[in-house]
Amino acid sequence: MFSVNQSTPSVRRIAVIGSGMAGLTAAIKLSSQGHDVSVFEKSRGPGGRLSSKRVTDGAVDFGAQYFTARHAGFRQFLDTYAGPGSYAHWPARFVFQRNDGSREAFPDDERFVGVPRMTAVSRALSGHVNLHGSTRIRNLARKDSTWELVTVDGERLGPFDRIVLTVPPAQASDILLESGLTDLAGRIDGMAGSLLPCWAVALHFQEPLDPGFDGLRCDHPVFFWIGNNTSKPGRPPHGQWWMLHADPDWTREHLDTPEEEVVRELKEAFSELADIVAEPDDWLAHRWLYARSEHNDRPGSLWFADQGIGLAGDWLSGGRVEGAFLSASDLVSAMAD
Repeated sequence: MFSVNQSTPSVRRIAVIGSGMAGLTAAIKLSSQGHDVSVFEKSRGPGGRLSSKRVTDGAVDFGAQYFTARHAGFRQFLDTYAGPGSYAHWPARFVFQRNDGSREAFPDDERFVGVPRMTAVSRALSGHVNLHGSTRIRNLARKDSTWELVTVDGERLGPFDRIVLTVPPAQASDILLESGLTDLAGRIDGMAGSLLPCWAVALHFQEPLDPGFDGLRCDHPVFFWIGNNTSKPGRPPHGQWWMLHADPDWTREHLDTPEEEVVRELKEAFSELADIVAEPDDWLAHRWLYARSEHNDRPGSLWFADQGIGLAGDWLSGGRVEGAFLSASDLVSAMAD
């Protein structure tokens, strides 16, 4: 358990905007220090990269495909607040394919997934916070020495003593600019362009496929990642769902391409790469504008003490789900100092 920080001078009212791993981590840790924390999320439920879409026989993971737990504090946090049953080790065949077609195994590392879907982790964590879904924040407004949140519908929420932004940098920049905080927005504008887009397509096959891998990271003009979603623990074994993540450059060239055409092109490229002739009988697609961070050199978090505003997210800590946890932990420490 994370103990209450006895040095906290007083209980603060804190608003966390965004309910991905960073937002939920920050909210739980700040609440454990005795603060009054509210989390605001534009979607109906907890969001972020732990994203899944429901299908007739379960769900398909559209965001993060797995996560690591190299930092001992991350595993402890998950076991304490999400529960050890919310995730499991994925004993998959992970392969890297070079552009010449040669393949080699991934470096040895334990990789985890949510069970029975990636959102199981975020939903379990959200049970420990005061979450307000379907609430899109447009800007912040000063009210004496505190802040109010202004929604896109003009509703004012608050007041709050501190604000934590855990949305992608472009969205955080928009909120800060709308709030007249141009200096703060300028501090993150250079980082906004480093988040890479991704078209994600899921294909369902009635008969199992075996292209020699369960997860493939590849040097390929079309793909960044290919994974057998059905091979993950806790997934119903009815046919197979395969997740295809397009290469960032390919995605940029097809940002406005209709879904049906994107699906067709990725399906054909998958058939060629995996040497399969089977046709899928169902599909789903999603376009991520901010899929993952391009660079690992990041400050961890940003804390503007004079304004009482902090930013956290995987984009500030080298990407990855674990990076979001570390970023939020770093921010909470900075706020306490």
